[in-house]
Amino acid sequence: MADTEKKSTSSHEYQGDDAERGSDVDLSRNISARIKNPLAGIPKAQLMTDVERFVEDREMADISALLKKGALVAQDPDSFESIEELDEDEKIALRREITHKWSQPRLLYVTIILCSIGAAVQGWDQAGSNGANLSFPADFGILPVVGTPDYDKNNWLVGLVNAAPYIAAALCGCWLSDPLNFYFGRRGTIFFSAIFCFFPVIGSAFSQNWQQLFICRLLLGIGMGSKAATVPIFAAENVPASIRGGLVMCWQMWVAFGIFLGLCANLALVNTGKIAWRLQLGSAFIPVIPLIFGIFFCPESPRWYIKKGRYHDAYNSLVKLRNTPLQAARDLYAIHAQLQVEADILGKRSNYAVRFIELFTIPRNRRASLAAFIVMIGQQMCGINIIAFYSSTIFVEAGSTPFQALLASFGFGLVNFVFAWPAVRTIDTYGRRSLLLFTFPQMAWTLLAAGFSFYIPSSSSAHLGLIALFIFLFDAFYSPGEGPVPFTYSAEVFPLSHREVGMAFAVSTNLFWASVLSLTFPRLLAALTPPGAFGFYAALNVTAFVLIFLWVPETKQRTLEELDYIFAVPTRTHAKYQLTKTLPYWFRRYVFMNKNAKLEPLYRFDRPATGDRQGEK
Repeated sequence: MADTEKKSTSSHEYQGDDAERGSDVDLSRNISARIKNPLAGIPKAQLMTDVERFVEDREMADISALLKKGALVAQDPDSFESIEELDEDEKIALRREITHKWSQPRLLYVTIILCSIGAAVQGWDQAGSNGANLSFPADFGILPVVGTPDYDKNNWLVGLVNAAPYIAAALCGCWLSDPLNFYFGRRGTIFFSAIFCFFPVIGSAFSQNWQQLFICRLLLGIGMGSKAATVPIFAAENVPASIRGGLVMCWQMWVAFGIFLGLCANLALVNTGKIAWRLQLGSAFIPVIPLIFGIFFCPESPRWYIKKGRYHDAYNSLVKLRNTPLQAARDLYAIHAQLQVEADILGKRSNYAVRFIELFTIPRNRRASLAAFIVMIGQQMCGINIIAFYSSTIFVEAGSTPFQALLASFGFGLVNFVFAWPAVRTIDTYGRRSLLLFTFPQMAWTLLAAGFSFYIPSSSSAHLGLIALFIFLFDAFYSPGEGPVPFTYSAEVFPLSHREVGMAFAVSTNLFWASVLSLTFPRLLAALTPPGAFGFYAALNVTAFVLIFLWVPETKQRTLEELDYIFAVPTRTHAKYQLTKTLPYWFRRYVFMNKNAKLEPLYRFDRPATGDRQGEK
C-alpha cells in the first residue's frame, strides 16, 4: 500500500530537473519534493460535481452553496479575487486573512490558552521538586551525605522520586492518549488528564514516606503523559497554518510560566519550616482548576470530528474557530480532499498495534517519527532539565546558601519565561528548523562556560556570579528555540490517521529521557563533578545539532495535510541536500561574505504558503 503510485489530476507541473516532472506526487516516496494541492487542475464542473456528491454523502445540503464556494477557494487560494461566486464581504475577509493573520476569533485564543494552562502543572511540579529537593530527603531519611554507607543508594532514591512522573508518563500516560482520544475525543482526554494532575499533587503534600510520595508522583505522570500527548495536537488541529507555530507553542509558554510560578512559590514558602516541601509540591494543583472546569466550553477539534465521520459537527466547530463561514467551509473541504489522498496511501485501519507498527514501516510516517524523535530527545540532550530539576542543588554545590540557591533558581525561571516570548513571532517567520540550528551551538558553549566557571576559586566573588550568568545565558538561548519547538513540531508532523499514536511515541521519548536524566543526574553530578556534568551535556548539544541539520525538515506555514508531501521526501534526499547545497551555501554566504550566493530550494510548491507570498526561501 505504501508504494502505490497515484495518477495526477493536476495541471500544475513544476519546471524542474527531476526525472519525475509531470508525474504525480507519491506520498510514500516524493523524490521530486513537490508539494501538491489535491484540488488543483480539476475542471470547475467536475469540482462542483464532487462537492455535490460530498454534500449528499455527508448530509450537508443546508450549506451546499457555501461548500461550493469554499471548494473553489481551496482549489486556488491565491486567485480568490477572480472567483465570481464570492461577494465583496467574503473577498474582504480573505484579504484580511493574509494582511492580518493574527486577527482570529476570540474563542480560538481562549481555547488554546485554556488548554495550554495544563502545561503549567508540569512546569510547577519541576520547580516544586527543585525546591523540595533541599528538604524532603532529610524528612524521609534518604539525604545523600558524602562518606555515609547509604550515599550512593540515597542519591538513586532522590533521583527516583524526582523521575517518577516522567517514568509513568513515558511508559503509561502517553500511550493511554490514543485509546482515550479514540473514545472520548481531545476534550475528554484533556479532562481525564486534568483529574490525574489534581488529586496526586494533593496526595504528594500529605505523603508520610518516600514510597508514598513516589506512588503519588507515578499517578501524576499518567495525567502528565496523556495531557502532553493531546494538548499540542488539539491546538495544532484548531489553528490556521500561518500562525500554528505561534499558538501551539503556548504549551511551552505555560510550562515556562509554571516553572516561574513554582519558583515564586518556593521563595514564598521557604520560611514555612518542615512543611515547606509539602507546600512546594502540593501547590502545583492550582493551574489545573481552570482546566477542569473550562475544557468543555471549548469546541472539539474539527479534524477529530472528520476522523469520526461527523462532518457537520466539524463544520460547526470550524465556524467557531474561523472568522467567517466561508473560511470554515473552505478548510473543511480542503482537509477532506487531502485526507482522501492520505487514506489511499496510509490506509484506514484503526488497530492500535498496527498503527504503532506503521509509524516505522510506512516511509512517510517513518520520516516523521525520526524527526519527532530527534527534536524530542534533543530537548533532554541539551541539558535544560538538569537546571529545571536541580538548579537549587547546583547552586548549593557552587557555594551558595539554600536561600541564595532558591533566589538564583527564581532568576532561571524568570529568564526561561521572558525569553520564550520572542518565539511566538519567530517560530512562524524563521521556522522551527532555523531556530533549532541557531540555539543548539549557543547552548553548547554556555554550558561549557558554566562548567569551567566552577574552577574559579570559591572565595572569589566571580565564582558564583559567572556560574549563574552562563546558566542564565544558556536558558535565554534555550527558551525561544529548543523550548517551544519539540511539542509544536511533533504535533504537526504525523498524518491524522496516526497522529495520536505518533504524538504518544514522541512525548514518550521526551519524558522517558527526562526520567533518565532526573534519575541519573544526582549520581552523575557526584561522579563527574559539576564541570564534567556540564561538559557532558555540552557535547550532547553538538550531537543534537548534527542530527537536526541532517534529518529534520522545516514545517512552517504549511497546512497539516501539506506536510504529507514534506515527509514523503526520502531521508537520503533531504540529508544529501543539506550536505551538498545548504552547507556550501552557508560557507559562501556567511564565512566568505558572498552576498550573491544563492540557495536552490529543496521543495517545489504548487502554491505559496499562507502568509508567505514569496513561497519557500
